[in-house]
Amino acid sequence: MFKGSNVALITPFKNDKLDVDNYIKLIHFHMENGTNGLVPAGTTGESPTLSHDEHQKVIDLCIQESKGKLPVIAGTGSNSTEEAISLTSHAEKAGANAALIVTPYYNKPTQEGLYQHYKAINDKCGLPIIIYNIPSRSVIDMSVETMTRLYELKNIVGVKDATGNLDRVDQQLKAMGKDFIQLTGNDDNALEFNKRGGVGAISVTANIAPKLCSQFQSLSILNDDKSKNEAKNFDNILQLLHSAMFVESNPSPVKFAAKQLGLCDDAVRLPLVKVTEQTREIIIKALKSTKLI
Repeated sequence: MFKGSNVALITPFKNDKLDVDNYIKLIHFHMENGTNGLVPAGTTGESPTLSHDEHQKVIDLCIQESKGKLPVIAGTGSNSTEEAISLTSHAEKAGANAALIVTPYYNKPTQEGLYQHYKAINDKCGLPIIIYNIPSRSVIDMSVETMTRLYELKNIVGVKDATGNLDRVDQQLKAMGKDFIQLTGNDDNALEFNKRGGVGAISVTANIAPKLCSQFQSLSILNDDKSKNEAKNFDNILQLLHSAMFVESNPSPVKFAAKQLGLCDDAVRLPLVKVTEQTREIIIKALKSTKLI
């Protein structure tokens, strides 16, 4: 179920409030353009600056509008274990298919602390849990050993790996087997990630190029030479766009790109700010190179 191109949905704002109309439009945009799964209220969705009511509403709307046609992997992570349990319980009751739970940021727990954090959520909730390992933002890196221990629990099913270390795919495959779901959190390494045993991505770029990302993902997991060559061609086309999405802190660049496509405004919440003029030029060039505008 959790394979292919899963979009890390942006959360559109208008006058610093949740822009419900454009959020619903975004969901249908992805349903119509080949996206394989929806990931609301993740860090690309600016979850750290969403109120609890907004966080729950973003997840609720995504589930309601997708009507079971696409799996919903709800972002329910927090650096407070109790808060993560609360958000995950809500997502489960709302009808989400899985929870994406980021490693606790700022607290800097030990590996045992990481294990106990996820075990507590596992024990209190019934949703499949995908671990989100992103050391560049959360400071702490979950080891393969800790992840292997967690995979023994009933609800831990996979990882969104944003370590950028492709050797981790091999190590995690060896430790946990092919049934452990490995999704990359780095759009730029998705081709090699899938070659090594990954089954898809939770993608920022898919916000603005859902068809391209979905086509690429479908081809990248096939073993015949024609599919491999086509996947490489798609990857070459997408690389400039992937790079442009991270010239400044995510999601400011992808929101500016979304504005160029008429999907929503580029408003972000402080402490994030809109991208600079120089970055806008880079993004527009990338959009033109991929024929999105």
